[in-house]
Amino acid sequence: MSIPKPLVQINQSFIVLTVLLGLIINPAILIAPFVIGVITLITKQNPIILFSKRFLRKDPSQYKQEDKQQQLFNQWIATICVGLSLLFFYTNLEILAYTFSIMVLAASSIALCGFCIGCFIRYRYIMWKYNRTKVQP
Repeated sequence: MSIPKPLVQINQSFIVLTVLLGLIINPAILIAPFVIGVITLITKQNPIILFSKRFLRKDPSQYKQEDKQQQLFNQWIATICVGLSLLFFYTNLEILAYTFSIMVLAASSIALCGFCIGCFIRYRYIMWKYNRTKVQP
């Protein structure tokens, strides 16, 4: 299963925008990407992507595709980090709160530029698991 890349980029842009606004205006804004992330992880359907599908100009299959499982893995990372950021903001541990928010902001921004940190982490994890199962001579 796959997702058209423009829809993935819309979701990444949503994360960048809401986290940035949460850092600049009010940390309560972080509730939006957290709730969207939780819904996505529970239902395996991202509301931002579902809503945005109607704006595609071509058939979804005509776009470069992104792996759905990889996107769910990335969503786990982002949702956990945003959730921790919210927790730390509301427990007055602001340095940790800003750290986790900035990590999400940086990872999503870098992904929009073409390098997926979550993809790199998942690839290294899969290779580590594979290498552990190989029979050594």
